[in-house]
Amino acid sequence: MRNDIGHDVAAVGGAVWLTPLICDSHERSEAFGLTTSSRPDYDVLPASELNLKLEQSRVLYAHAMPVMATLREQILNTQSMIVLTNADGLVLHSTGDDDFLKRAEKVALRPGANWAEDRQGTNAIGTAIAERCPTVVHGDQHYLAANRFLTCSSVPILDPYGELIGVLDVTGDHRSYHQHTMALAKMSVQMIENHLFASIFSETLRIRFHGRPEFLGTLMEGMVAFTSDGRFLSANRSAQFQLGLPLTALRAHTLASLFGLPCSQLIDRMSNNQGQPIPLCLHDGVVVSANVEYRRQAAATDFADRGPRAAPGATMRAASGSFARCSGLSGLNSLDTGDPQVAVVIAKIRRVIKRDIPILINGETGTGKELLAQAIHQDSPRASGPFVAVNCASIPETLIESELFGYEEGAFTGARRKGASGKLLQADGGTLFLDEIGDMPYALQARLLRVLQERLVNPLGSTKSIPVDVAIVCATHRDLREMIAEHRFREDLYYRLNGLVVKLPPLRERSDLTAVAQQMLRQEARCNAHGVNLSIAPDVMRLFAQCRWPGNFRQLGNLLRTAAAMVEPDGQITTEHLPDDFFDDLRCCSNTQRTPVKAAPATEPILQEVTAIAITRALERHRGNVSAAARALGISRNTIYRKVVVPRAVIDTVGESGY
Repeated sequence: MRNDIGHDVAAVGGAVWLTPLICDSHERSEAFGLTTSSRPDYDVLPASELNLKLEQSRVLYAHAMPVMATLREQILNTQSMIVLTNADGLVLHSTGDDDFLKRAEKVALRPGANWAEDRQGTNAIGTAIAERCPTVVHGDQHYLAANRFLTCSSVPILDPYGELIGVLDVTGDHRSYHQHTMALAKMSVQMIENHLFASIFSETLRIRFHGRPEFLGTLMEGMVAFTSDGRFLSANRSAQFQLGLPLTALRAHTLASLFGLPCSQLIDRMSNNQGQPIPLCLHDGVVVSANVEYRRQAAATDFADRGPRAAPGATMRAASGSFARCSGLSGLNSLDTGDPQVAVVIAKIRRVIKRDIPILINGETGTGKELLAQAIHQDSPRASGPFVAVNCASIPETLIESELFGYEEGAFTGARRKGASGKLLQADGGTLFLDEIGDMPYALQARLLRVLQERLVNPLGSTKSIPVDVAIVCATHRDLREMIAEHRFREDLYYRLNGLVVKLPPLRERSDLTAVAQQMLRQEARCNAHGVNLSIAPDVMRLFAQCRWPGNFRQLGNLLRTAAAMVEPDGQITTEHLPDDFFDDLRCCSNTQRTPVKAAPATEPILQEVTAIAITRALERHRGNVSAAARALGISRNTIYRKVVVPRAVIDTVGESGY
């Protein structure tokens, strides 16, 4: 019997040559337009593009390197090599026997080459990615004839959220294939995944468990992470196997539903056992031995006292939104209030948020760029680490270097005793948000680029290089490409920062103004403990819809906060609570409109009537006391005297019109 590419279907290495998996892969290869005699795609990425890909897979790379070094010792002198790729099949690193490496160079098994199936046909790396399972492709099973001198064993690497982030592959000469190679590759991937899990969930409640106590502390132990209130975060593969549930099903569970007791009892038992394993009963009745680890997230105020690397769980921020200051960090869901443009931005971010890809946020001043950066951090694997915001426009040029990189004692006149850690080191293990990156001094941009490339920080006045691990989110209202053309922004830094570029629409272009305003009011009520439910009168919302909001969310937030402070016991914000400059903005909108709506009355008379109504209502509430009404409205008594005589008919008419 012969197959479709002219080879006998025979046993190879103890397995049938044409397995269903290989057959499916061959069909895909043919569908890609490849033939068995096709020349493999040996194009290798230029060094600059490869460096960017390495940066995007930096976390995977860092955790895989020590494991690959150990694996290399185990396969020494077997005419083999070890290959690490990203989720797209791009080779990030390769190591192994020198003699075989030279042969492998001929088939581009080197950093920068891509081994996806559409490039190389059936091969272990590409097929493992396509099938999301461990794969061996031996000799003639390769679709391209040029690759048939190889035998490859590949295992997908998943992050703690179940997403494919890379592949570990062991490739050798097909004549020296060893049955144990796949087992070694699987164990190595398990080590990488467990290291990633421990790193990402270092500041959580973690349970390490196994049905046999002697397996605690080994690769076989299950690991589960929970929040401090018992909400499930993730579980490694061994935990999923022992619990008998996949990751998707486990997300619906809690600590109590999986292990039969709440957090408080578990922590008490952990404390009483003084570090010894404790017995726990799983949801299916199986009793396991478990070690429990619980590290509380450190407070931001403790962080500076204990040093930049001492408290990776600290959250440090300087929220730009007036309603963000008391709420902590909120996730992306809280920003999705119904506007289609914002929904697209959030969808794009969700696709890259777990891969440490730099994100650049464009948008006008006040459009919520920092709030989006905070949400990105909160939904990222670094959520337990610090969020540090730096406004490059607000720090004097002479100080921004020391603010970012820190300094040693005596580095300059006025420096603190014992020096100071910079924002980069404060963000170690978390996210650094560089707001208004377009305002960073040109000379400093080169130094920032070097830190992002090398991941090392040199404080001013110091000869030491300190490793730093940060995710970068930047924002600007400027046109950086235009600045590059004018030699005011470095092109190489721009391409280092713009892994994903998104743009936040201004408030005037959003369709969810009502939802945004209501959300802000709810936050204001929580922040300032208002004793009433705050709401916005319908006529005020109609005025809001006419405003162009030049200050965007910052302007709206300040207006609502001020109005909320003046509301009556019913909690409703009416026209009398709106500041004069808001009506000035409405007048500007009216003056700049090119095509007025014919059916609508002129804005100026309407504003005059609205002002008169607000004054009249204030006077009624304060029983004719002009001084009290003026204080409530934030205007002078003379303004009230000028506008106080308003016919009742006008009040009724304007009130019914909705303005």
